[in-house]
Amino acid sequence: MFLPVIYLILPAVASLRVDGQPSRSTFSVSQVANPNYVGYATSGPAALARTYAKYGKALPNYINEAVNHAKAAFNDKVSLGSPPQSLFLDFDTGSSDLWVFSSITDPYAVGRQKLYAPEKSKTARKIKGASWEITYGDGTSAYGDVYLDQINVGGIAVKSQAIEAAKNVSDRFTANAAQSGLLGLAFGSINTIRPAKQATFFDNVKGVLAEPLFTADLKKDAFGTYDFGYVDQKKKTSPITWTSVDNSQGFWEISSTGYAVGNKKFVKTSLDGIVDTGTTLLYLPDEIVQDYYRNVNGSTFSTIEGGWVFPCDNDDNPDFIFGIGARYRGRVPGSFINYADAVSQPGYCFGGIQSNVDLGFAILGDILLKSQFVVFDGGNVRVGFASKNL
Repeated sequence: MFLPVIYLILPAVASLRVDGQPSRSTFSVSQVANPNYVGYATSGPAALARTYAKYGKALPNYINEAVNHAKAAFNDKVSLGSPPQSLFLDFDTGSSDLWVFSSITDPYAVGRQKLYAPEKSKTARKIKGASWEITYGDGTSAYGDVYLDQINVGGIAVKSQAIEAAKNVSDRFTANAAQSGLLGLAFGSINTIRPAKQATFFDNVKGVLAEPLFTADLKKDAFGTYDFGYVDQKKKTSPITWTSVDNSQGFWEISSTGYAVGNKKFVKTSLDGIVDTGTTLLYLPDEIVQDYYRNVNGSTFSTIEGGWVFPCDNDDNPDFIFGIGARYRGRVPGSFINYADAVSQPGYCFGGIQSNVDLGFAILGDILLKSQFVVFDGGNVRVGFASKNL
């Protein structure tokens, strides 16, 4: 199993401040190993539970019974305040809040997370009367106060970024010692700060980027990269195919034109899904999931695990193909579908493709995204896909 990782800031430019200056810049955030990670194992049921919670859906009993709090950490290092305080956050295109464990978090809710201490920052200013609260479908929650402070990511410093300092969080957040919070990259309409929503980090930096976009070049068992403001042509092996985004619900929601299992015939069907770097698995309509696993030797739906499993020694799982537009066919290798060892069934592995039957919408998570070069274009409100070397 690949060791958990976080992202280390690797500036592509000298440090710049976002204060209305006309300069145009780019920067990158790349993954390296996290020395502070506490070794929680990857777990399929835990991945399911996190997704249901994130999107406010009640957790089915068969998944709740299978939940294991173990998880792998894929986080990003950012600096908050003056002098800078480094924290490990999850870059998440499926949410729009920048919230962190902090010095005001209930000590009983803190594990080994690094904390943001606004009282130690010369540039922190509390927004009087502002608060935030995120409540999930399984009853977990996080809430707290709001500060304006400087944030630095990849050499770009936003002087007045809304930072949501947690006063309390649920146990499932506490359990992940490697992660100090989230940096949401979805659209600002779903930001939870009240009484007035605040701009996201991406909204604040778009004006100084060479192009108002960012790319995700995530990897399986290797270090990936987020690039802001430019498209690195060396990271892709095909032209970018664009598709429009429906952001009416605040997400990067796109429509796929169909799918295929391995070398079987491409099935034309409209499939709406959220492109979400903060979700691990690939959630699809049940009929598509069943179609895939019919072609996987020894696969079965396990109520013990809460999802589809198959023998770990399978070396011929079919690729999963998805369509964008009339011609682009993205390929997720069959080897990527082996997500993790099953928790309670020795010799079986938990599948990276699972049903969205209880969610009500598809989610294109990291299982798919790690096979693609993905562009999130905020200026034209679209997402682009290209193939890459795996």
